[in-house]
Amino acid sequence: MADLQRIAVVIDADNTQLSKIDDVLREISTHGRIVVKRAYGNWRKEELKNWEPEIKRLAIKAVQQFDYVAGKNATDIALVIDTIDLLHKNLYDAFVIVSSDSDYTPLAIRLHESGVYVIGVGEKKTPLSFKNSCDEFLLLENISINTEMSVTEQPPVPSSPAPQETMGSNEKPESNNIVTDAVPEENMGVDDIDEIHKLLKSAYVTYQNNDGFANVAPVGSFIKRTKPDFDCRTYGYSKLPQFLEAFPQKYEVKRYPGKGTVTIVAYKCIDKE
Repeated sequence: MADLQRIAVVIDADNTQLSKIDDVLREISTHGRIVVKRAYGNWRKEELKNWEPEIKRLAIKAVQQFDYVAGKNATDIALVIDTIDLLHKNLYDAFVIVSSDSDYTPLAIRLHESGVYVIGVGEKKTPLSFKNSCDEFLLLENISINTEMSVTEQPPVPSSPAPQETMGSNEKPESNNIVTDAVPEENMGVDDIDEIHKLLKSAYVTYQNNDGFANVAPVGSFIKRTKPDFDCRTYGYSKLPQFLEAFPQKYEVKRYPGKGTVTIVAYKCIDKE
């Protein structure tokens, strides 16, 4: 995803875990500058009383929305109206909707049709309709994993002699960055992992070069466009190259130097099935 200059983050406090908000903002900040941070809820509710200290610490604007009818909150309507108002200012190139509620699907579609980048953030249980209406959907479970990676990632393992396909003496090997609790293939959802392999094969056909290898960068973007909630961290790996290397029977991975200190990673499908 391209760097974003002005990001607006709107949070549905009724459908978000307070303990994850700090991690969410840190994750979104890696994509660009957050200029709007708003959280919506009826702050008089007992279940939201613990939000106040965190909202103050993170400098989030709290928007009060009373429940006009007992048993039915109006938070989602207030969030939608404010978001559309922000959209009409034409100041933001991305909106982040933090919620696991599928009621925000029409809002995400409307934002997408306006040409802004839409990121959804929610739990795994979030309905597919909301996930697929976003350009990118981040799972809260993966975001929390991300904060632990500095501890769980293994240091680079000294490699054996350079493989025969090394492209040049200036190649800068990339750290393995394999998370120690990587999910074994047999424990992954069969349908889900099969879908990822099919997408990787489809992308390989589209993006392979004259050497028979496909650059991982455009492939990753292609998969995100096709499956917005795709995240290698779901399977225990921090990056797509490490995911590919976990399946040596299916993919051959190579690295070669690009411009400056950049290392280009490419892969070839070797599974004939």
